[in-house]
Order: sequence, then structure tokens, then C-alpha cells
Amino acid sequence: MPRTAFDVAVVGMGIVGLAHAYWCARAGKRVVVIDRDARATGASIQNFGFITVTGQAAGDMWSLAKRSRDVWESIAPALSAPVEHYGLCVLAQRPEALDVLQSFCATEMGQPCEVATRSEIEKRYPGMPLGKSLAGLLSPFELRIEAPRAIPALVTYLQKEWDIALQTNTAATQIDGTTIGTSAGQIDAQHIIVCPGADFSTLYRERIGNRNLKKCKLHMMRLADPGFRLPFAVQSDLSLVRYEGYTALPEAPALRNTIENEQSDHLKHGIHLIVVQNSDGTLVVGDSHHYGDAPQPFYESAIEALILQEFERVLGIPAPPVLERWIGVYPWGETPYFVEAPAPHIRLVMVTCGAGMSTAFGLAEKTVHELLEHTP
Repeated sequence: MPRTAFDVAVVGMGIVGLAHAYWCARAGKRVVVIDRDARATGASIQNFGFITVTGQAAGDMWSLAKRSRDVWESIAPALSAPVEHYGLCVLAQRPEALDVLQSFCATEMGQPCEVATRSEIEKRYPGMPLGKSLAGLLSPFELRIEAPRAIPALVTYLQKEWDIALQTNTAATQIDGTTIGTSAGQIDAQHIIVCPGADFSTLYRERIGNRNLKKCKLHMMRLADPGFRLPFAVQSDLSLVRYEGYTALPEAPALRNTIENEQSDHLKHGIHLIVVQNSDGTLVVGDSHHYGDAPQPFYESAIEALILQEFERVLGIPAPPVLERWIGVYPWGETPYFVEAPAPHIRLVMVTCGAGMSTAFGLAEKTVHELLEHTP
């Protein structure tokens, strides 16, 4: 590869890197995205494709998610991966969960949402399986796209619409001033944005090491078409003791105590239920959470059984056959994300809470504005 020069070089082709490339191109910069693989293979395609607003921590994360959601909706028509469904329903199986939902609706974040009774949900959404749910929180914010389709489509969109250059199968191994040393030669850039995902050891190893990050392992699966269409994404009581937007509420500890008595194995494995639907009718279902320096890559059938048990408990129907199973991995830290400046023209950016799809566009907009001193 001959030595080339760009206004901005982005290292990392996951959603965090692509979001930064998008805003840099919107700012009129000539951008190159560098990645060691031929295509995105990490957390950005291993996830639900569920752009989550409701349940995010109050303040910054909630604002970033709302902004990101709006960007996804604005660019979706240009992608060959349209929005599959909008909204979210958190189905409450316990009185304590209903207390949390009602408390949430009284907050600023819950104002556009509503708690609908079981009969109200049945009337609005005939055929929606509800199991023994008492009620459900209905949120209008969320949207869902198929991540394995959306990320490659986003890459194509950035190339065609914003003339972003792509350098794949290329490992960025060192940065010296404005020069990036790669396995295919040198690339010069006035500004450099490093978005390494779950790679803790190639670039800025010491800075990342100082963050005491772990890697979070997820169990996920795709189920056969159940014969009905979901009108929204579905979550359950287990989500209410995981997402900070709910756990910060005073009613949350009582719910957690009940779940600890009734579903301690689910809590032990960090399981909470998310169900979304693909264009072909199949369901993406998960997930679990295990943390470590190098989580084992093996899929455990016992954990799958717990996830499917929650699926059947919440929806009240037998789980359709499992068509695909996979392990997802994302970086996890004590803060949901961080942005560091190893040099005035460089930014190291990592989302460390599993909310990259939900927050990357909002976070990248802020980072690019600060880095380039230009409003995209």
C-alpha cells in the first residue's frame, strides 16, 4: 500500500468507529476507516440491533441514546437494512415490577411512556402473547434493525454517500504523531480516532489497562418464526434489575429481593430477556453476562435453557426451535464509556457497557465536534 494522507483516520470498523467516520465526513473531512478484518465481526454484529433509550441511565446516557436513535432513523431509508419494528414493551410479571414501571413513568425519562394493563395491551395488539404478565411499560422511543445486515449496509452507505475510504485486512499497530503504522504501510492523518472495541492490547495498551476493563461474554440465539409478528421489542422483570434507568428507582431493591428468591440462577448468570424479530419472522433472543480478562469462547446449553425458560415464562408459549447460537463479547468498565486524548489530534474512544449500537452516534457527534472544533 502506498503512503496516503487523510484529514481523519478512524481505527476500528465497529459501530463506534463508523459513527465517528460519519460525523467526520459530515464535517467535510476526507476520512479513512482502518480495520484488521475484512468486515465487522465483533460486538457490532453480535448484538440485537436494538437501539435502546428507555432504561438507560439518566442524564448523559439517556441523551446520547435519544440522539443516536434519531440518527439511525434518519439514515435507515438509505440502508439495505430497514427498521424492523419500533417501540418497547417491558412486561411485568410481579407486583414489585409493576411498582418499578409506574415509578419510572413518573420520571422525566418516562414521560412519553405509559404503563398499560394486560387487557389494554391485548386490545391494542391482538395476538400478542403475554403469558401471565400483569401489565407492560410501553415506550415509543426504541427501534430495531438487523445488526448483521445494518453494519455492512452502513459501511456501503458511508463509502457511496460520504466518500469514506476503507482499508480492511489491515492492522494498525502503532501511532507516531500523525502517522499510523499498519501491516500494509503508513497512513498519515491530521486527526486520528481509535475505536478498538474489545482489543485491549494493540494500541494504547497502558491507557486501556489503567481502566481495569473486563470482557463481557453473552449467550444469544436465533429462534424459528413463531407464527406471529412482534409489534415491538420485549423485555421482562429481569431487565428492571439490570438497566440503570430502573435500578436507580427506590422501588427497584424490593423487586431484586423477590427475583433473588425466585430466580437466583438467572441473576447469577446475568440473564435478562430481550426478544426482537427479523424480517423473515425469526426471533433474536438473549442474553447472559459473564465477565473476565479472557472469557471462555464456549457456548453453555445450561445457560441457554435459563434464557429460554424466561422466554416461555414471560410470553407463555413454547420456545420455537433454536436455529443459530453464538457468543458475543464486548468491553465492560466502571463507566459506560470513555474518551481520552493521548495527543491533541488523537482520541481514544470506547463504549464499555454494551450500548454501542444505542449510543455511538450521539457520543461520536460530541467527540468529533470537540476534536475538530466544528459542528458536524
